[in-house]
Amino acid sequence: MDFKSEIHRLLNEFLLTRPDLFLVDLKISASSDITVILDGDNGVTLQDCLDASRAIEFNMDREIHDFSLQVMSAGLSEPLEFPRQFRKNIGRSIDILLSDDSKVEGELVNVDDEKIVIRLEYRRPKLIGKGKEDVVEDKEIPYSEIKKALVVIKF
Repeated sequence: MDFKSEIHRLLNEFLLTRPDLFLVDLKISASSDITVILDGDNGVTLQDCLDASRAIEFNMDREIHDFSLQVMSAGLSEPLEFPRQFRKNIGRSIDILLSDDSKVEGELVNVDDEKIVIRLEYRRPKLIGKGKEDVVEDKEIPYSEIKKALVVIKF
């Protein structure tokens, strides 16, 4: 089995023992620098990263193939990509860049395997009379229309 396949196999075996964790990204450079980015339904702890690292490192022989390994959690600056990532952020504000390059920001209220639903709150001119009115509406956005989605950090 080649080096990359072996890393994939070891990582998948580890993730089978931890169904609350999932792989966001795995990069293996030509110089054998391995970067693993994990996320979890309840977040990722330092111990989770250590366990994943050990699952790979303790089962590879550096005498045969030398490598460097980094295992990290998907931070708030990382875009949301998978339904599981969106699901764990229900109730939070997210900023979405759509495939037509327009932007939408709202509270994530629902997630399924095809789309997300965000609650938009904005002001618009009244339909009858002068002035403005507050509007709250839910908007469905299919994953296919999402170019990039980030959790909005509010202090």
